[in-house]
Amino acid sequence: MELADILFFIAAFVSEIIGTVAGFGSSTIFLPISLFFVDFKTALILVAIFHFFGNIGRVSFFKHGLDKKILVLFGVPSILLSVLGASLVGILPQPILKVILGSFLIIISGSFLFKPKLAFPADTKSVLFGGGISGFITGLVGTGGALRATFLTGFNLDKAKYIATAASIALGTDATRIPVYISQGFLAEQYYYYIPILFVTAVGGSFIGRRIVKKINQEKFKKIVLIAIILVSIKFIVDGIIQNPFA
Repeated sequence: MELADILFFIAAFVSEIIGTVAGFGSSTIFLPISLFFVDFKTALILVAIFHFFGNIGRVSFFKHGLDKKILVLFGVPSILLSVLGASLVGILPQPILKVILGSFLIIISGSFLFKPKLAFPADTKSVLFGGGISGFITGLVGTGGALRATFLTGFNLDKAKYIATAASIALGTDATRIPVYISQGFLAEQYYYYIPILFVTAVGGSFIGRRIVKKINQEKFKKIVLIAIILVSIKFIVDGIIQNPFA
């Protein structure tokens, strides 16, 4: 195992801790960091697998709180359009994907930074649209949890229902987009051994994050994380423009 591999797993572990403490998806944090170690497509599938493991745990712990109606209305379009988004990854050049990812993260992070209570109306139209657009974005750029949260928050679900429902939808999205990524050859054989290690880091990071969550001011911590994501995202946009495939 090389130093870059070790740093990658440390990044995964720290991202899971930060995601747990901050209260939003670890993939939103881990995906931009992972791009410093591997190419976009490899990062996409490894982070998806990592996210899948994390959601299995959340569904197992909170399955009693599942809201089946929202799961169907939000989950079905989310899963269907995540396949479409994942299919486009193999077509679009990586520099363009970096610009799309950076732009999305800046918009969503900036929105939460200046409007922490941002939420959409809790009606059927919003649920269907929210499920579809969040699923598509997740399949295309590998992270859509923050966007999913803005739509689900409007329903004022209690904590157990929210975690169970959001995790179940994310689990379904991950389970459908991962095979699409694999079919397009995103997971090279050299990364197979990453899978069990990512499982351990996901579980371990989540456990430690839950232990320290009460010791940190979550609102201030969340703002710091959002600002960091915006700064990293600016770098991806600049990199994507410099590497313009159409130049």
